[in-house]
Amino acid sequence: MKGISTVLLLICSNVFMTFAWYSHLRLQQTTTWFSKLSLPMVILFSWGIALIEYSFMVPANRIGYIDNGGPFNLWQLKVIQEFVSLTVFTLITVYVFKSETLTVNHLIGFCFLVLAVYFIFKK
Repeated sequence: MKGISTVLLLICSNVFMTFAWYSHLRLQQTTTWFSKLSLPMVILFSWGIALIEYSFMVPANRIGYIDNGGPFNLWQLKVIQEFVSLTVFTLITVYVFKSETLTVNHLIGFCFLVLAVYFIFKK
């Protein structure tokens, strides 16, 4: 159960992380008021979203870490995080931002990430 909780929290965290890191690029193009914000204000905007992201990320790592009774070691937590991060990023980019095209090269790269997950978890 802790493994599932960890992954679900990582998914939530990465949704907010993706918006914190990249939504300002989209908002700059689509909203007049946002495009007029100074860089420090855009940074504060992103930090506000990142605070929510950390509210999911920190518990995910604490719950999932083996020394806290979770099922994952640090290597496994990091690889899961990266896999979730790129999956969430891809879905948001393709379906929400609609600014990039998913290509065969991206899919091949994801296949290598799946292999990374396999090898990190292999005993």
